Amino acid sequence: MGRLSTSPPPPQATELRRWTLSDATDLRGLRASLHEELTGSVLPEGAALDEVPELIVLIATELATNALRHGIPPTIVRLLATDDCLVLDVADHDLSSVPELADIRPVGAGGRGLQIAQELSADVGWYATDTTKNIWATFPRK
Repeated sequence: MGRLSTSPPPPQATELRRWTLSDATDLRGLRASLHEELTGSVLPEGAALDEVPELIVLIATELATNALRHGIPPTIVRLLATDDCLVLDVADHDLSSVPELADIRPVGAGGRGLQIAQELSADVGWYATDTTKNIWATFPRK
């Protein structure tokens, strides 16, 4: 298994929005609300996920699912911005583990959230605070 780089997101990033998730039932609301925050409209059912807002929604779902499944709730999802990028920051309260990339697995086998984030975002990393373990991903602003 591989490890992610350890570093905080860009220090000049400002928070645009925050969501607190207690369990997997909160994921649908996160997806809809995050897409609306990014585009001004709700993501339609079955819409293609090929533009930056949709990719951010996909990666937010993957990282939040990991945090809910493997971390300690609540999961906190934040959307941050700098002049040139958007930052997705997902936190859980399990400080006893370090995020690791799963071994190569077949499509549909699960456990690929961090790999998907690395493939579809500009950069991915993680850091810990006194109370949370955070994974972040950056995306260019259009």
